[in-house]
Amino acid sequence: MTSEQLLLNVPQHLGIDAILRHRAATEPEAILAEVNPAVDLNASTGTTAGAFTNALESGALTRKGRRTIKLAAPKGGKSLKKSDSDRGPKWRKVTVGDFNQEVIAVAKGLVANGVNPGDKIGIMSRTRYEWTLLDFAIWAAGAVPVPIYETSSADQVEWIVTNADLKFVIVENESNAITVNSIRYRAPKLEDVKIIEPSVDGTRPGAIATLKQQGARIDDAHIETTRQLATNDDLATIIYTSGTTGRPKGVELTHGNFIGLTLNTVAHVPEVFNGGGRVVLFLPLAHVFARFVQVVAIAGGSVLGHSPDVKNLTTDLMAFRPTYLLGVPRIFEKVYSGAEQSSAAEKARGYFHWAARVAIAYSRALDTERGPSAWLKFQRVFADGLVFSKLRDKLGGQVTFAVSGGGPLGERLGHFYRGLGLNIIEGYGLTETTAPTSVNRPGHTKIGSVGKMLPGTQAKVGDDGEILLKGAHIFRGYHKNEEATKEAFTPDGWFRTGDLGKIDDDGYIHITGRKKEIIVTSGGKNVAPAQLEDRVRSHPLVSQAVVVGDNRPFIGALLTLDTEALPGWLTMHNKPEMTVAEAMTDADVIESLDKAINRANEAVSKAESIRKWHILPGDFTIENGYLTPSMKVRRAEVLRDFAADVDALYVDTRATAKTAANANATYLPVA
Repeated sequence: MTSEQLLLNVPQHLGIDAILRHRAATEPEAILAEVNPAVDLNASTGTTAGAFTNALESGALTRKGRRTIKLAAPKGGKSLKKSDSDRGPKWRKVTVGDFNQEVIAVAKGLVANGVNPGDKIGIMSRTRYEWTLLDFAIWAAGAVPVPIYETSSADQVEWIVTNADLKFVIVENESNAITVNSIRYRAPKLEDVKIIEPSVDGTRPGAIATLKQQGARIDDAHIETTRQLATNDDLATIIYTSGTTGRPKGVELTHGNFIGLTLNTVAHVPEVFNGGGRVVLFLPLAHVFARFVQVVAIAGGSVLGHSPDVKNLTTDLMAFRPTYLLGVPRIFEKVYSGAEQSSAAEKARGYFHWAARVAIAYSRALDTERGPSAWLKFQRVFADGLVFSKLRDKLGGQVTFAVSGGGPLGERLGHFYRGLGLNIIEGYGLTETTAPTSVNRPGHTKIGSVGKMLPGTQAKVGDDGEILLKGAHIFRGYHKNEEATKEAFTPDGWFRTGDLGKIDDDGYIHITGRKKEIIVTSGGKNVAPAQLEDRVRSHPLVSQAVVVGDNRPFIGALLTLDTEALPGWLTMHNKPEMTVAEAMTDADVIESLDKAINRANEAVSKAESIRKWHILPGDFTIENGYLTPSMKVRRAEVLRDFAADVDALYVDTRATAKTAANANATYLPVA
């Protein structure tokens, strides 16, 4: 077992809003955020996202004893050069005091609309300044924000709206509003849908402006009261995460979960989070990872930026110049691949590969007693001028740390980035643990591990190899699901993560596999395969479907054909008799299965949809060991024996003309 003692004891009466109130009282003039001009509702000029087209592939709380720590202690940091500030339209600066006043104004508008303490309010939007504003305004009103991915299907939205009993949903745009309104007749407790962006013709103002206007009649004193209602034990948010049944489970996180872990993280990793930092959020704030870093940034004094469109991320990074980033492995894979492709286009691929080898060798040498040799240091200096500095410039030029979660990064990429001067701090956590439970620290990193426990957390390995966790950061239960909550804990109160791993002699945690069937893509998206598999199997030609994609860039599927149903289907479609082998490459069969895949995808978000699929020869039976006696697919055996077929799904064949001879794999275009 491994554990880490608390650095800070958090008073019981504090909620998340106390972080903002403290900063507003002590440093109101400090910069809290800079608003992206591409989506700035307060911009005086008509700046649009079309201007950004570059794409990237690429008082104080008491410490034990008598010491105190400020929530924010701004340091010098690197100042922007004048030329840097002219990289595109200006990002509007928002001070802590201004943000606090805006939070109060929006909270008053919510109250004017009938929001009471404890009410659930949905937020369905991309990552942007208004997301953070609404999050804190809802907390200030004493209510509970419930995130919804902006890519969610109508079915998914309906489940969250009805299961959480949402009173309002605040969406980003008309498209999101159409999705929510399409299910309102099945959500009797949903009173209104508000839209952040104003209408194109200007006839409807945006939700933020409207809420501020409506709240003008509410006394500030009312909000001062509601801001202080929450205690550590009160519900802060419900975040829906995929479950094995296919229905997302609502994870109930308390104010104590967030504030305790946040303040201890700021104190424990001050090199990254405690003052003087700058971070651009581009991962979905509907995910606990970005949401947690948002709160950490505000607590630690980092300047927040938001990038809602990954297509504009390179431009946003170069304009904002962050000092640290957060991402999932897929992001870092894309940066590497993009750099490699760029070097190939410039006929410098050989130089890039040499520089990558130097970076990896240099990083590995850092873990030895002797350290890098003089010759390796010289090569790194040369590689820095040739490759590394250009890559760092693409990330804004000031980044020295990146926080990675949501899946294993891999040793190769970890060493590559550390070798070029970007220390990736890999950590581990789940929605149920309020994001991180362990993390590598600057200067105390084991690449390939997910680090040591954060203060106030405990971990041990169960008899079956499962990682078990305890601590004040563990969720209080699944919303309206006592059975799932009970199953999530051992009889003595340890949370079952569903992940397999080990704890080494130095206390570092290593994740070795997944016990449960939930798929986690390399982009960090949790996907429940059952819902997709059930829908695909509803097609008459499909006998079995196995959805794949763990640590892969997208979701794929392996299918088997129903030999008994095939003759009838052929007759119904006026087609001649054919064998299963012939059907596997028949154009009409493939087209029909394409439609089945598309129908299944309608029930999930884009990130969860099946992008590519492949028909396996034969079928799964009890006799050949791929089905249990109760007719359930033995997933592990299928993935083991058909590993080559799974690998083939992730070979890009789109440039090759699709023919019947082209391995009968179908790649579905995604808008």
